[in-house]
Order: sequence, then C-alpha cells, then structure tokens
Amino acid sequence: MRFLPHVTVATIVEDQGRFLMVEEQRGDRIVINQPAGHLEADESLIEAARREVLEETAWEVEITSVVGLYLFKADNGVTYQRACFAGKALHHCPEQPLDHGIVRASWMSLEQLQAKRQDLRSYLVLDCIQDYLNKPHYSLDLIR
Repeated sequence: MRFLPHVTVATIVEDQGRFLMVEEQRGDRIVINQPAGHLEADESLIEAARREVLEETAWEVEITSVVGLYLFKADNGVTYQRACFAGKALHHCPEQPLDHGIVRASWMSLEQLQAKRQDLRSYLVLDCIQDYLNKPHYSLDLIR
C-alpha cells in the first residue's frame, strides 16, 4: 500500500502580540486553528498559504518566512505534512465570504490560546506559535 500524506499549509499572522486565528466547525464542536488548509493542484506552497488566509479570515497577507515543517498523524490515521509560514497582515476584506465551516476569524493572545488548549484543533496550533516565537525563521528561498 502506498503512503500518501496530505500536504497542508498554515500561516501565523501576528499583530501587537495577538494572532489571527479561525474558529471552525469540526464535527459537533468548534475548534481553533491558524488559517490553514490543503495544497491545491498547480499552486505553490506560498500561494496556498496566501489563499487559505484570505478564504478563512478575509485578510490579505504577505508571506514573510518559513516557520517550520511538521508531520502530524491524526486520530483517523491520516498523516499530514504541514508547512507553516509567518505572514504580515496587509488588508482586511470584510466583503470576502469565509470558507464553509469557518465560524469567524479573531485575534487572540498567546495567553488566550493557552487557556483554550482543549479547543485547539491539534497540538500543532501551539507548537507552531511557540516555534514562531522562539526559533529562527527561514527564508522563503528555502522553497523551490
């Protein structure tokens, strides 16, 4: 059997100590995540990251650096390869409809996210923020 991990992107957008997050419907609960989603055919990882932020938050962003690469095996047995980026908020587009399943986008502090740990989509949400805050960021030239 061939191993086919899902390729996903996530973007950390920080402004004055608050992070742009999404609340999304996941089954019968609402969970918190970075703007994130799957890579689509014929787009680059950076294009996917920009697109996902816009679709899920109605914010246009500039992708500025690579935070890290992560492997995550979900409870359903599916493995995800996540490329996590840092981005800078450029322009809010309030007329932009949010993706199906997205309840709202909001700006949250690290303390608020830590207090809502049980509501995070996965442990990667805080892991990526901690890496963003405490580890080196890498040039976008890393990606070819």
